[in-house]
Amino acid sequence: MNNQEFKYESKDFWRAVILYGLNTATYKIALGKALINLTEADQTNISMHELAVKFFDLYQDRVKKEMPQLNQPNRLTVMERIIREYDMQNISYSEAIDRVASEAFNDVIPRFHTVDKHEIPVKFYHYDDKGIVLTDNIHQISGNDDAIELHQELDLRWDLLEAGFLIKRSNYTLQNDIRDIYLQDGYGRKNITVNIPVLNAYQKGICFYCSEDMKNEDVNVDHVIPRQFINHDEIWNLALAHNICNSRKSDALPVVSYINKLIDRNEHFIKSNRPIKHKLISQLGNTEKDRKQHVLRIYDDAKKVLAPWVGIKGYNAETDPFYRSFIRNYINHA
Repeated sequence: MNNQEFKYESKDFWRAVILYGLNTATYKIALGKALINLTEADQTNISMHELAVKFFDLYQDRVKKEMPQLNQPNRLTVMERIIREYDMQNISYSEAIDRVASEAFNDVIPRFHTVDKHEIPVKFYHYDDKGIVLTDNIHQISGNDDAIELHQELDLRWDLLEAGFLIKRSNYTLQNDIRDIYLQDGYGRKNITVNIPVLNAYQKGICFYCSEDMKNEDVNVDHVIPRQFINHDEIWNLALAHNICNSRKSDALPVVSYINKLIDRNEHFIKSNRPIKHKLISQLGNTEKDRKQHVLRIYDDAKKVLAPWVGIKGYNAETDPFYRSFIRNYINHA
């Protein structure tokens, strides 16, 4: 072997990104496809809207095949959720594109040029909030005889990732069927912080998950049954929690003791004639039995899809003074 320095070309760095970059989802491959397509159309300055249209079209083709786009078995990517909501006619095409532009690129665009946590020295685009500008490097590799091979590599890599993700998923079809039910009945996010005063009427600054005091700046409104499954912001499923407790729970499903606490909390609101009484009844049912069955049915569905969360270490509902206080109040009003 001689001492001649090996000179890497742009296509070598491109292949390093596509073949060896970290892929917890298929976003990097989709962005690669979009970049090559846009370059072949002789475009250089790309708005976020234009990129979102291309991204949406690519993912529509993939989602139709019902293959997973994420390495985490119990979650869907933003793109999968947007496309499903569009297919169910929950949102219009323009709304879908706007959501892709604002939600889908936050991680993949800044991290595209990263391989094994290191930035490659060659850049295929520059970006800001308005869009991306393709560089000569990508025009060079897509404008020669290697373009067809690059497309094939991207398609094969995408197929390989989907196949790997699928192996990790059990009951995948069942999970999608269950998710579709809640996507169909759901709606877009609303401002849920307005519910803090109502929810704090019983919590009184105490975290739902650990029963410790919360400071004002550390109060999070959490979906007890995660929103990424239930797809709505109805108040019966909301509780206040520390930021750290909320983060530890993330998108996992709490054990049933927290669900029973949630059910009892809602009944406490109803029995004590709080202002949200009629809203809770309209959301959950006219009788206590109906309301409990409604929540437990959703919880049972969620267990088939979401990873479990055992809760905060040391927490015990039986010794939670605030839980016991509204249980006593609920019994006294029964």
